[in-house]
Amino acid sequence: MGSSPRTLVIDTATEACSVAVIQDGACLAGDWRMLGRGHAENLVPMIAALPERGRADLIAVSLGPGSFTGVRVGLAAARALGLAWGVPVVGYPTLALVGAMARDQAGAQAVTVAMTGGHGEWFVARYADDGSTLEETRSLRPEAAVADTRGLVAGSQAAALVGAAGTGHALDLWPDARAFPALPAFELRTDITPIYGRAPDAKVSASKV
Repeated sequence: MGSSPRTLVIDTATEACSVAVIQDGACLAGDWRMLGRGHAENLVPMIAALPERGRADLIAVSLGPGSFTGVRVGLAAARALGLAWGVPVVGYPTLALVGAMARDQAGAQAVTVAMTGGHGEWFVARYADDGSTLEETRSLRPEAAVADTRGLVAGSQAAALVGAAGTGHALDLWPDARAFPALPAFELRTDITPIYGRAPDAKVSASKV
């Protein structure tokens, strides 16, 4: 069996910003920072600090949902580097990585992922013990998310969700590019369209062209 391609992973979809170089199921180098804001200013220097300035045979980037700006910053960097290096770019759902991190820490089991969304809502998805999707990502009010809470809950809103539900076990996790080897290969996609998780706040009038 041949070795897997050297992969640069970029995850900027949330308040956290992380990069990593992965090969053969191991993280060779990486960086993770809780920025809140400032992904555009920090991302390129973080990549440049990696071995060989992050040069890889494949680029994997988080597609969201999360921060609109963060998602776009990561995608723009991934596309630019892919073009400059002449390598393919693939994407993955942000919540799927968090779910994979949870299973890596707590063992193979179903996990609900709850991450901060917009307008007081949470992005919620549920995954099986093998990483397959049980419930697609939805943007829910906290009271609506509580109804389906059970078992292991991971993400930035895990503790809040478990506390509100009065049941379950919370893992406070943020997506981390260094944990990319835990992500199931079937979550990678060549369509790198952003995943926003909810409808846009403003809609263009149908009368406009």
